[in-house]
Parts: sequence; C-alpha cells; structure tokens
Amino acid sequence: MPGYSQEFERWTDALETANSLKPKCKRLTEDIRIFLFDELIWIYSRSHKYPQYIGAGMYDRLARLFVQEAMEAEAASSDETANE
Repeated sequence: MPGYSQEFERWTDALETANSLKPKCKRLTEDIRIFLFDELIWIYSRSHKYPQYIGAGMYDRLARLFVQEAMEAEAASSDETANE
C-alpha cells in the first residue's frame, strides 16, 4: 500500500495485517502486496474481487507455511502451560 511498509516474521501476521488494510484501499490504482523475501506472493487490489496468489504453487506453499506456523504456536503455548 502506498506509504505503508512493514516486515513480519510470520506469514499469518502479514496476511492478517494486509486484510485489515483492505478498507483503506480506495482507488483502483492502490493495492496491497505481500513479499516473501524479494518475491511478490500475494496482492489485493480493487480491480479484482479476491486477492491474487502470485506464482505457480504459491497457494500450496503458503498453506504449508500457515500449518507450520500454527503448529509452532501450539507447541509454544504447550511449553508455556507445562512451565506453569
């Protein structure tokens, strides 16, 4: 989004933030983009009804990241519970 840039450790955090920015995307020329390192992987613009996943196999790749991050978060919360 013009004038906005942020780095994230987790794909799910980036996606959550991108989705929260959708209402601020007012013009057809504005869009929201997520990059994985230097590679554009996700884009939302008012010219498309739904966000676009960029690149062959990207949706599957991001789904695997989502599952991995969920498992890591669950393991971390289990560790915290065990330490209490």
